[in-house]
Amino acid sequence: MTIKPGEKLPAAEFSVMTADGQQKLSTDVVFAGRKVVLFGLPGAFTPTCSMNHLPGYLLAYDDIKAEGVDTIACVAVNDVHVMNAWAKATGAEGKIMMLADGNAEFAKATGLDVDFSAAGMGIRCKRYAMIVENGVVKTLNIETERGVNVSGAEHVMQQLKGA
Repeated sequence: MTIKPGEKLPAAEFSVMTADGQQKLSTDVVFAGRKVVLFGLPGAFTPTCSMNHLPGYLLAYDDIKAEGVDTIACVAVNDVHVMNAWAKATGAEGKIMMLADGNAEFAKATGLDVDFSAAGMGIRCKRYAMIVENGVVKTLNIETERGVNVSGAEHVMQQLKGA
């Protein structure tokens, strides 16, 4: 069952790369007591994710932060090394928190997993964006069409201004 606005995020762990190397962060560490914009995408370095989804958040970074957002985070079913390389390659390093959900545990726990085995990609996460306050989902925008529409930074900015 897919998580809904008003529900608390399930307990899960992400892998992140820090100056001290790979570390695990729980959902409590990432979301408790904070306002977070979380966007999920099928995979780092994939065309739509690299050319359309992530760049919008980089362009809107200052505007999103000005709306009282503590953290902008990106989650994908990739390993921590791929997420770290993608952050460096795109200029997201130091701006967007890259959360590796390598075994799709968070994606499955939130019901935001999708099977792309037919395309040779295995289990991934759906393309989405959510605003999370103190671990509770306030808004959830799941793409139902190809491309970046309701999960893009522009749409999230409208929700932040109206929230």
